[in-house]
This record gives sequence, C-alpha cells and structure tokens, in this order.
Amino acid sequence: MREAIANWVLGTEQPFTVVEEVLYVKMIKTAQSQFEKFSRATSRADCFKIYEHEKKKLKALTKAASKISLTTDCWRSSHQRVEYMVITGHFIDQNWRLQKRVLSFVHIPPPRTGLDIADCIYKCLKDWEIEDKIFTISVDNEAYNDRVVRTLKEKFSRVKRLSCGVKDGLAKIERVIGEVREGIKYINYSEARRQVFSNVAHQRQIRDRKLFLDVPTRWNSTYDMLSVALKFKDAFPRYAEYEPHFRHLPTELDWKNVENVCEILKVFKVCTNIISGSDYPTSNLYLIEVFRVKQTLDKGSLSENAFIREMVSAMKEKFDKYWGECHLVMAIASVLDPRFKMKLVEFSFPIIYENSENHVEEVKNALYLMYSEYLEMHDTLVREAANNGSGHGGNVVSGRSEGTSLGSGWEAFGEFIKNVDLEIPKKSELDLYLEEGVYREQGQGGIGSFSALEWWNVHRLKYRVLSMMAMDVLAIPISTVASELLLVPGVELLIRIELHWHQKRFVLEEILDLIFLGALDLDGDDED
Repeated sequence: MREAIANWVLGTEQPFTVVEEVLYVKMIKTAQSQFEKFSRATSRADCFKIYEHEKKKLKALTKAASKISLTTDCWRSSHQRVEYMVITGHFIDQNWRLQKRVLSFVHIPPPRTGLDIADCIYKCLKDWEIEDKIFTISVDNEAYNDRVVRTLKEKFSRVKRLSCGVKDGLAKIERVIGEVREGIKYINYSEARRQVFSNVAHQRQIRDRKLFLDVPTRWNSTYDMLSVALKFKDAFPRYAEYEPHFRHLPTELDWKNVENVCEILKVFKVCTNIISGSDYPTSNLYLIEVFRVKQTLDKGSLSENAFIREMVSAMKEKFDKYWGECHLVMAIASVLDPRFKMKLVEFSFPIIYENSENHVEEVKNALYLMYSEYLEMHDTLVREAANNGSGHGGNVVSGRSEGTSLGSGWEAFGEFIKNVDLEIPKKSELDLYLEEGVYREQGQGGIGSFSALEWWNVHRLKYRVLSMMAMDVLAIPISTVASELLLVPGVELLIRIELHWHQKRFVLEEILDLIFLGALDLDGDDED
C-alpha cells in the first residue's frame, strides 16, 4: 500500500505532506479500513526507496549497453535566475530498442562556465559508472559549450544542433519581428481588441486563426508567429482604422522580407522536426536533411533580394562551422542506413563541398577504420567465448565418449571450426553490405514506414560485426531537442528529487508555471 502511495506522490508531484492531510487519510481509510496513517518523513523515505530501486535497474540497463551517447541542455529560470542542466543518455538496448534516460538534473551555481559544466558531466558519468562507454555528446550552440567540449575532447566526440545561424539570420529583421510581436501583444491585450481584430479579419475574408506570441529564444517559435501573422497582413492596416492608438504597422517591403524569410525557415523547421525526433534514430537522417538545408542556403545566396543574400551569408557561416565538426560521424550514420549506404554521401557531398572527392574518400577511410576497431572488438569477444566454452564443451564430449575415436574426432573438429571462425574472410561484412546495393522501400516510404533498428535486428546474424557498429552509431542523438521532448515516467522524477532537493519551493512553483504554459519538455517538467 505504501509503495503504491509513494508512486502516486511521485507521479503526480504531490508534496510529502499530503499523506498527513485529514481528508486524504479519510479517503484512504474508506478504501482500506486497515490503513495506518504515517508521517511525511516516512513518505519521503518510501519515495527514496523507489528511487534506489529504479536507479539499480537503470544502472543494469546502462551496464549492458555497448556505447552511450549524451545530450545536454542548459537553461536559466526566468524570474529566479537559477541555472540548470539536464543530461540524457541515449543508447540501443539488447532488444534493439532506442532508450532515452535522464541521468542527471542539476543546479549549476553562478558563474556558470564551460569548466563547471564539464565537471558536472564527468561527475554524473562517474556516478553512473559509464565514463568508459560514452560515444558522442550533443550540445546546443551556446558559446560556453566550446570550452565544455575542449575539456572533454579526450573522451567525447561532439555533435551540435542544426541551428545553422538561424538566430543570426533573424537578427537581420529584428526590427520587423519586433513590430509584429508588439502588434500581436497590443491586439491580444484584451478580449475587446481581439474581437475587433477578428471582425476585421472576417471582413477581409481571412481565415479566423488566433495570433500568438513567440518565445524569442526559440527561432522555430518566431517562425510560427511570423507565418501566422503573414496571413493577417492585410488586416493590420484595417484594424488601425478602428484602433487609433495601434501603431505597429510593418510596411509592404517589411512583409515581403518576412515572407522571404519564412520560405527559408520553413525548410529549417521541417528538417529540425525530423532530426529532433525522440522515438526513432536520427543520426542516419541528418545527412539528407543537411543536404536540403544546403540547397536552400545556396539558392538564397543567389537571390536577387540583397536582404536575403545578407541573411543567408550569416546562416551559411554557422552551417559550415557546425557541419564541419560532425560531418564524419553523421556521414557514417547515413551509410549504416540500408536505404542510403554510400550512395547518399556520393550524391550529397558534391552539393555540400567544393572538393567533394576528397571528403567522400575521407568518409570511406573513417568508415573502414571504425569497422576495423569493431572487428577487433568482436574477435576478442569470440576468442574469450571460445576459450571459456572449449574446456566445458571438451569435458562433456570426452565424458560421454571417453576411450572412443568419436570423442577425439569431435575435439579435433571443434578445434578446426574454432580456427576457421577466427580467419579473416576475403571480403569483410562492410564490403558485402556496401556491394549489395540500397534497400528500397515499398510504397511511399518515409520515416514512419521504415525502422533502421528493425532492419539491423533482422540482419544482425548476417552482419555480426557491422550490427554492433550500427547499434552504437544509430543511437547518437542529433539535437538536444531529443532530451527536451523526452517524456519522463513518474518514477524517474526521483532522480531530480535527489539531485536538487536542497533547492527551495520556488522550483516547484516554476515548473507549475511552465506546465500550465504548455511547456511539456524537460525545460518544464524536470524539476520536482
């Protein structure tokens, strides 16, 4: 009974004091007459018992993982100015299921530096005993993360979020964005103003959709605000006739620039939504989406509109920086998607790079180098298994057939098979995989109709070494958004309870604010 109550307290984020409330105790006694009241201290102890149990289960799960990729996300509370960081582990379990688990949610006291964050990450990994399993780490594009990855460079590889300087591009029309934002604030200030604007929109035969404000720190939110506002651009001047104090009127040229920007950002939004998925591997999808982005930027750089050319130049600068830091591992991930293999690299690199031949060759070399490392790892495991099993198997055979030629024959044949299995074939699994051609989906295809993990699970016996490699590479998350979208089971809330229980009650108040605002991501539900 107490265990069920503890799970309820955690899952619904109740205060520990709830178990002492008179009406609560009366309700429980009505359902279970033998229920005995207990204190808040007992409730807290029960919750931590569940936490310890769940932590042991998660440790066993991470221990069985071959490699683990990390995402980190740092943010600052709006009115309390408190720094937080969430660390999420991504890996594929033995059943070829993609796992996403919160490993740490910590308060980072000011001043928050790259060194402080690196120390927090390393402390977390030591606590979970996975410091030797880290495959990659994905961070956002804050400047301090450069120091983080430099500090952790000896252990981690880096992958960055596909932002490509969108914020820099939007800065070029900050004045226009400000006008639209302030205009929407004015209209949404009261129900009367919203009603007048709605009437104006109907008069202009504009579909009745509500204007909404963006979150300035999230470019995709700004894109959504602008794209909706564009539908009402003809209503703004008409609304100003009814509201003489309304002064936020972008010019026709301003609206044209907003429209051009939205055409570019629409591509970014689609790509970001795809590579920010949390229910399927994203590393194998990164290259084809980068290809789309590069095409869009190239087209924008040739635009007759000087404003668009200037905006795109800022975005291309960030694109080159971020893509240059992670192109190898992401290209290898695309090769491990049977729909792409090397064909996507050969198709997209001439668009992305000027000297594409050198970069294609670089990917091949890195691919075979990584495969050779996994081959060595696999051979070691095979030898260890053979050595551990040969003694036991030999005893069984000799015991059953001792003194006969059959027994010695089985032993000789076993030694022959063991040696043959360790011989390096003329063609590697990687060669055979690449030579077979790409997998062609039937029907329309798309992300929802094909699972790279299911494909590798089916073919793991055919590609024993390559499947090990695919298991680790396909678990790499491309964006820290993957951790933001992670829905955490109620039991895992205990991780955050233990790690920042010392924080005051304002933490809970802040979370409730975010939840009621609809921020159903780790930025909003990771505190207790």
